[in-house]
Amino acid sequence: MQPLISSENVEKVLSEILSDIAAWRKDMIHYIKDENPELNSAIIEIAQKTELDPKAVATGAYMAYKLLENEGGVLDFGADNENDE
Repeated sequence: MQPLISSENVEKVLSEILSDIAAWRKDMIHYIKDENPELNSAIIEIAQKTELDPKAVATGAYMAYKLLENEGGVLDFGADNENDE
């Protein structure tokens, strides 16, 4: 089941993005590069290999990441699962 993204979260993230989309995307590139370099590399690779606008592709991917991250724990893909037994 896909996680539910709250409307408050959407409004907050969209407000952040739309205040200065170029600066937000640049900040996210550096943030995700530190947090998850493999994901960042995948986003950049797919953005470069599509016929779509690479900046738009990357912005969409970073937006999705941020929305999931803000929902709290959604991106902790089993980090604590080993201790749940």
